[in-house]
Amino acid sequence: MADIVNLRQLRKQKARADKEQMASQNCALHGRTKAEKQRDRLIADKSERFVADHRREKPSQSDGQ
Repeated sequence: MADIVNLRQLRKQKARADKEQMASQNCALHGRTKAEKQRDRLIADKSERFVADHRREKPSQSDGQ
């Protein structure tokens, strides 16, 4: 004999599993700790400063003259 299955419960179970899978994917893609974000921001600022300091010509601020 076949088991009796409540379709409403089965549908809700599937929805929960799908949400959990999506959450784990988002966590892997976007989840970073505060320390990781600060480290990346510090590295980006440091490299930008390095490039700006080693330019041949400094950007001039002109008053339209």
